[in-house]
Amino acid sequence: MNQIDLDGRTAIVTGAAQGIGLAIAQRLHASGAHVRLWDLDPAKAADAAETLGDRAAATGVDVADADAVAAATQAVANEADRIDILVNNAGISGANAPVHEYPVDEWRQVIDINLTGTFICSRAVVPHMIAAGSGRIVNIASVAGKEGNPNAAAYSASKAAVIALTKSLGKELADHDIAVNAITPAAARTALFDQMTEEHVNYMLSKIPRGRFVKVEEIAAMVAWLSSEENGFATGAVFDLSGGRATY
Repeated sequence: MNQIDLDGRTAIVTGAAQGIGLAIAQRLHASGAHVRLWDLDPAKAADAAETLGDRAAATGVDVADADAVAAATQAVANEADRIDILVNNAGISGANAPVHEYPVDEWRQVIDINLTGTFICSRAVVPHMIAAGSGRIVNIASVAGKEGNPNAAAYSASKAAVIALTKSLGKELADHDIAVNAITPAAARTALFDQMTEEHVNYMLSKIPRGRFVKVEEIAAMVAWLSSEENGFATGAVFDLSGGRATY
């Protein structure tokens, strides 16, 4: 593992109890950061933080609840004095169904967590980064947000919107030394697969020229670099991790 220096940095990772979020928390922690694991499942998040040991703590947070996010953000700021890194990873895949059959409530839930949750967390953290004069925000989007997956319109639309939000926020914060970037990975084998049909999983795999799903450690490695001081210029950008799938 290449070494990335995040010594002394304070990072918040949402959806950090398992899967991609946990891998990101582990990599940031290994790089020296103080990591706060936010997740809807506080018990699982606490277990994950315990495995990391010192410099890690967990909080049960619903990213779609603005009041809960504001309170959790202030708690981190009070404890650490500053917030250097925010990784907006929390998300759900939603149902697999054609648009004309897609449940409206399901659509709203996917948008609420994947998109509105990213907005709410960013909105809460950004003032602390502005006050500190620097920061790094990494949004976990998806190649589905660039290309659209059939029978996954809610997920695809939410991730496309996360990309646009990233670009807007990156422009807003460019003169504050706050970098805001997104990554668009192909699918990784995580618990999200449990929400998908086997047909949809096979469809996603068939689209990846490398012939495999992305590893969560590969996603975490890119997030760690984007969170570092070495990334002093890129902002409002989208970094592809699609294994050759993305065509633009």
